[in-house]
Amino acid sequence: MNETPSVSSTKRSTSAGAEEILGLYFPVLDHGFVSLVDYMGTDADIERAARVSYGAGTRQVSKTRGLIRYLRRHKHTTPSEMVELKFHCCMPIFIARQWIRHRTANVNEYSGRYSIMPDTFYRPTVEEVRKQSKANRQGGEERFEDESRTAAEFVKFLEDSEALYERYSKLTEAGVSRELARIGLPVSVYTQWYWKCDLHNLLHFLMLRADPHAQYEIRAYADVMLETVKRWVPLTYQAFEDYSRGGLQLSAQGLAVVKRLIAGEAVTQATSGMNAREWRELMASLGRTA
Repeated sequence: MNETPSVSSTKRSTSAGAEEILGLYFPVLDHGFVSLVDYMGTDADIERAARVSYGAGTRQVSKTRGLIRYLRRHKHTTPSEMVELKFHCCMPIFIARQWIRHRTANVNEYSGRYSIMPDTFYRPTVEEVRKQSKANRQGGEERFEDESRTAAEFVKFLEDSEALYERYSKLTEAGVSRELARIGLPVSVYTQWYWKCDLHNLLHFLMLRADPHAQYEIRAYADVMLETVKRWVPLTYQAFEDYSRGGLQLSAQGLAVVKRLIAGEAVTQATSGMNAREWRELMASLGRTA
């Protein structure tokens, strides 16, 4: 019987950082996890995809770093599509439905039609319950005051929803089909999937979901995956941090405002050609008051 080649004998490109965490399970939220189960390619493979004609071992690390930073700086994305990660993830269904909107991955999810849904639910503590933001329709970060009745009522609401699992279980035992019985369960129940994505689309996912404005629960998963990218392709990760997450993309009007400010001109929102929200965002990015 043929044995699987060890890392030292494989002909594949390997990443020392990725090998260290391959197959490990990192906890997320109360019952979730993220695990890197496989990967294809390294920083060097991104360079080779860009240069095409270069073989392994023909470039210096400094040259690889320079090219990868050039690709990120000028938004040349196809070389990053040549390398991939495969994750095993466990998350609440409401996060899975938000996650799946990124349609550029290959996904195979646990099926409640074929299997009994797990008796596992996401439940934040009273201290973790967040208020609806008045400025952001998508969510909120502000917490309720200590001993808040509203926060406690929300946690009790989740407990009541979880109690439906016992009825779900009895109904399936009585013969109700699993595909129907599951529809009464809350979206706080956990699901699992395998999620395979190329690096270009993974970085797009992380740009949005590891952002401070993203919902906390999905951001918790994105932060773990971001650390995986850091270990797997450190040169690409640093370029991503410098040019994408840590950089600033300016509109034509925004660039004009910056040039005028550098020239010493006093610019206001009224004279900037920008609307109020664009102006506030630009000033915040520049560390100025709007």
